[in-house]
Amino acid sequence: MNGSLRIEAQERTRQGLSRVRAAWFPVVQAAAAGAAAYAIAYYLLGHQYPFFAPVAAWVALGFSRDRELRRVAELAVGVAIGVGAGDLVVHVIGSGWWQLAVVLIASALIARFLDRGLMLTTQAGVQAIVIVGLPNASGGPVGRWVDALLGGAMALLITVLTPTDVRSRPRELARSALQDLGRVLHELARALAAGSAEQVADALVRARASQPALDEWLDATRSAHDLARVSPGARRHREELTALVDRAVLTDRAVRNCRVLVRRAGPVVEEGAQLETVARQTERIARAVDELADALGGGRDPVRARADLLAAAHELDPYAAADEGWQAQSLVLLLRSLMVDLLQVAGANARDAHAVLPEL
Repeated sequence: MNGSLRIEAQERTRQGLSRVRAAWFPVVQAAAAGAAAYAIAYYLLGHQYPFFAPVAAWVALGFSRDRELRRVAELAVGVAIGVGAGDLVVHVIGSGWWQLAVVLIASALIARFLDRGLMLTTQAGVQAIVIVGLPNASGGPVGRWVDALLGGAMALLITVLTPTDVRSRPRELARSALQDLGRVLHELARALAAGSAEQVADALVRARASQPALDEWLDATRSAHDLARVSPGARRHREELTALVDRAVLTDRAVRNCRVLVRRAGPVVEEGAQLETVARQTERIARAVDELADALGGGRDPVRARADLLAAAHELDPYAAADEGWQAQSLVLLLRSLMVDLLQVAGANARDAHAVLPEL
């Protein structure tokens, strides 16, 4: 049990560090934009409490590499509308519960009139609540609105000066998710070769701990795909992003099949079955998955990985493991299900993926 907890902690730590590596530069950019907006409002404009300048910059930029100009503009304008509407209401009729309702209605309707973006409307309402709820949070109605505009402008400037490729994050996550699967298969292969039930249990823990990386890959890829539908700059990448969405779904299916395989392997190993053939086949598949991770992470057609998987698929004949008993054959059958998913991740269609397997 302690070993399982240790492995799960290692996997969570590794995934957390991966997210930090992906986010540190955008976070530094957003923090620098907020600090710069605050400094300009304080030193150049003379605003004593330029609260909304860094708020607008931070909210608009966020911490993602995939900053699309339209999204950043929506957030920046939304903050400015909310601050402006809140300032106007507080200045004319004061603050209170019914004034809050008035400013929420006004800011939301103005935002909906100006643009269809949901984020714009949401931010307009949030910032209006802050203004009405904290009327003395910063200095003066016009000053607060100017601060919001300044922060939004700083966010737009950062976005324009640092363009990003919407494919970069989905590619990174594809590499990470498939590397996780490769690690599970390598560990399982070693466990089968050594006849170690403890190593099989460790492989199962790793397989279960891989789910957050898969979910993050699918979410990020779908988000980038949706962005490519509306963004002229990202539209040319729609084909690759569509393929990455499909591959993320198929990889999730492959990992689920892998978990079934590992769970089944546990009792088989405990019974002392000889599993050299299955171990060899599993290791060969693991190496092909490593190549697949490198190809998708680098934005390349996984030609070599597909060839390696096709070659491995030809070996997945349960009758070849007949000398090791029916339990070994049952594991080969589970490897066949996993192989069908992996071949599709590598670009083969479902019919070809099934056809390449030896007949039963």
